[in-house]
Amino acid sequence: MARRLGADVTVIERAGLGGAAVLTDVVPSKTLIATAEWMTNAEFAAGLGIRPGAAAALGKDASVDLDVVNTRVRALAAAQSADIRGRLEREGVRVVIADGRLDGPTDVVARSADGSEERFDAHVVLLALGATPRVLPDAVPDGERILSWTQLYSLTELPEHLIVVGSGVTGAEFAGAYHALGAQVTLVSSRDRVLPGEDADAAELIENVFRTRGMTVCSRSRAESARRTETGVEVTLADGRVLEGSHVLLAVGSVPSTVGIGLEEAGVELTERGHVRVDKVSRTTARGVYAAGDCTGVLPLASVAAMQGRVAMAHALGDAVSPIRLRTVAANIFTAPEIATVGYSEAGLEEAGVKYVSAMLPLARNPRAKMMGMQDGFVKLFAHPDAGVVYGGVVVAPRASELIFPITLAVSHRLTVDDVAEAFTIYPSLSGSIAEVARMLHHRIA
Repeated sequence: MARRLGADVTVIERAGLGGAAVLTDVVPSKTLIATAEWMTNAEFAAGLGIRPGAAAALGKDASVDLDVVNTRVRALAAAQSADIRGRLEREGVRVVIADGRLDGPTDVVARSADGSEERFDAHVVLLALGATPRVLPDAVPDGERILSWTQLYSLTELPEHLIVVGSGVTGAEFAGAYHALGAQVTLVSSRDRVLPGEDADAAELIENVFRTRGMTVCSRSRAESARRTETGVEVTLADGRVLEGSHVLLAVGSVPSTVGIGLEEAGVELTERGHVRVDKVSRTTARGVYAAGDCTGVLPLASVAAMQGRVAMAHALGDAVSPIRLRTVAANIFTAPEIATVGYSEAGLEEAGVKYVSAMLPLARNPRAKMMGMQDGFVKLFAHPDAGVVYGGVVVAPRASELIFPITLAVSHRLTVDDVAEAFTIYPSLSGSIAEVARMLHHRIA
């Protein structure tokens, strides 16, 4: 964007274009999950009248070659990174593979692998530093048995028993994916339920799905340490219990990559948790320095990072700009089924003391869902009790990431439940449930 606005642009990147989102996070994890989705679909095929093939009839159940899966995962991530670099270079952006640091607010030093340094005197600097997996003092990843989520893609064989520590988004996604791929999975949650920061109804449904499919979920259990044994790993919990498995995945949050690169010396203020402090147009406290992405701690979503970057460059280069409205951000958790949300959450409305009405319709009542054998999921909307303006919504369903879009439009453009209800939907379709829930709310508006 900055190049199109006429700026001379140089990108300094340590590993590869696209950063963690492309190389170690979003692209590889969702590619892995897409493979797991095939296994989930196969599990329920018999209920649709699909007979097993000859191999299955001989007792040879479907299995996963994790080496092939992860080879494909890494190849797709590398290809996406190469595509991004190619596009930038075609636009006239200079790409420098090096470690960057600030030497003053707008002086940037790039240090290459051979030790040589190059200095850049910039008018504007955009920090897109990302974050790295948080490490527990007594559970340090070794890349073989004790793993962070960036190290999973080096595995060549499916873990016999994967212990996942952490039941947030990352932990839940990987726990669900590896269980679908055929691994025995134990999910360790320090809270009362999995996905503690999400819609309570959605989190309860996903936990029930996990348990029903055979996953072990240890609620209110905090992991203290993880160590290797001769045959696998042992994870010690705070209550003294010891879990034994073949591998352990640590999904206990992330740490912003803001240390040791001259930020505070250049006048860039950090928060208590080490994130770069930014305003609504992504400015830092140092003149001419902006920041975007996970290093800001705003919302750890690739879509938000991209929007922060666009807003920053538009503001810096004098283009028209509107601050990001976080209430219009749609988010998705790639479990099976998926959880998609947008706008105000029910907990947020209650905490703020905002009056609202809500309605929820189970997915099992949808005719298309019945045809496809879908049973787990729902659509839920929140609205103003008088004006009927849509405050937010939750969709729990296969491909919820696609179904949330009409609710996102409603929230972004302040549509009412009647606006949504009066729009035509295909019959039969999963999106028909969104209009039906809006019609349910019509009768609850004063």
